[in-house]
Amino acid sequence: MSYTEDMAQAGRLIRDQDGRWDAIGAESVARMRAQNKFRNGLDIARYTARIMRADMAAYDADPANYTQSLGCWHGFIAQQKMIAIKKHFGTVKGRYIYLSGWMVAALRSEFGPLPDQSMHEKTSVPALIEEIYTFLRQADARELGGLFRELDAAREAGDEVKAKQIQHAIDNHETHVVPIIADIDAGFGNAEATYLLAKKMIEAGACALQIENQVSDEKQCGHQDGKVTVPHEDFLQKIRALRYAFMELGVDDGVIVARTDSLGAGLTKQIAFTREPGDLGDQYNAFLDCEEVTGAGNPGDVLINRDGKLLRPKRLPSNLYQFRPGTGEDRCVLDCITALQNGADLIWIETEKPHIEQIAGMVDRIREAVPNAKLAYNNSPSFNWTLSFRQQVFDAWQTDGKDVGAYDRAKLMSVDYDGTELAVEADNRIRSFQRDAAKRAGIFHHLITLPTYHTAALSTDNLAKEYFGEEAMLGYVKNVQRQEIRQGIACVKHQNMAGSDIGDDHKDYFAGEAALKAGGKDNTMNQFAA
Repeated sequence: MSYTEDMAQAGRLIRDQDGRWDAIGAESVARMRAQNKFRNGLDIARYTARIMRADMAAYDADPANYTQSLGCWHGFIAQQKMIAIKKHFGTVKGRYIYLSGWMVAALRSEFGPLPDQSMHEKTSVPALIEEIYTFLRQADARELGGLFRELDAAREAGDEVKAKQIQHAIDNHETHVVPIIADIDAGFGNAEATYLLAKKMIEAGACALQIENQVSDEKQCGHQDGKVTVPHEDFLQKIRALRYAFMELGVDDGVIVARTDSLGAGLTKQIAFTREPGDLGDQYNAFLDCEEVTGAGNPGDVLINRDGKLLRPKRLPSNLYQFRPGTGEDRCVLDCITALQNGADLIWIETEKPHIEQIAGMVDRIREAVPNAKLAYNNSPSFNWTLSFRQQVFDAWQTDGKDVGAYDRAKLMSVDYDGTELAVEADNRIRSFQRDAAKRAGIFHHLITLPTYHTAALSTDNLAKEYFGEEAMLGYVKNVQRQEIRQGIACVKHQNMAGSDIGDDHKDYFAGEAALKAGGKDNTMNQFAA
């Protein structure tokens, strides 16, 4: 319903109460309803799933319609990101939020900072989803509250044209609530555990869940060593568990992102079950590093039959089996095809560097089997982007016969190369990486997993250096508050951002003339009115 229709409906309901509700204002009810568009997490999950599906269809029609997100570890960070996006670009369309298991482990665990190994409390993930959406809904309430004040002012001034314009803005208000792609790691256990956690995450509002093909109890960060993958059937059980969770809760458009860590994972915990040559288990086992058995073998040997020969998979003291070197890309391709053909909607290939042709080479093969295959891709802070792209430019120029004698490839990160032709070209390629990869490598969604972790550290370091140094209070005023004012950062009015004005509105609704409000003439936030 529109704002006017909601007000009329509330008015009818109040009048039907034979005077008992006459102190309730119909317009106040309409305002509170507008500020609380989403009643629960499932409302959010259904709404954002529709958005994400529409965005995926738009990308299929034109790869220029790729989407982006930044990883957030707190509701406030997510809120400020979306407020900034609306301020600078006028719309949140195509911009999501990524919820990183790495940042939950490092920043949100009761155990303190942890590595990305699924050791944190699994309930902290849905709790963060709920927290993020609480802050995004509060951003809606705050923004609409400002429009309501403008509407009241226009009416008091008798400006009907402006009042209609503001009412139109209220009716067409764009919410800050956007899709969250939430990291469920390797499921925190077996398929049943995956299903139970998925339900909690969906109930909190997640419309998209990202799951990886590592062993749950051996899980490692995708950019560290020691990763162990599972046979395909084990992974597919968890994909099915996610789909059941979505469907049980009525989020039929829910999105599953299947991540493969096979490119950097050289180990497996299990030899896959196989029924016949060429089946999925046999294809998985074909990548095992084996040696032919001659003689009686050793006690405890596990043997497999391949092409009429008995082979012993190489087994480590950790009781893990290793894959043949150089098979990572082939395993990634098989992982992605299998996941997409069995219920996943998007794939995620964790790579060791941001190289478009490396990704595209695998995607081209995947699309031979699944023509509309699309990726979510980690534009990871674990990559040294500056060094990687300077080396890519160096290699390209060298291949093309261009003189690179002025550059030392091993030291291209040096500040001495800043401003050189090579550095400028590398930065241009970084700038266009997402656009180019969306077109060439099938990447629908570009995300940075840990950006706000790093920005918090950097900004805090700069403030500490200035404030505790010679600049003292000027270090805060010049580099923080003055910049907030000059750049129009909403948080400079921190009382308003924390909900003080919303609370004053409610005091008006509940107490009328008796309301004791915080936003009077002595509120120091008035110093920031200009």
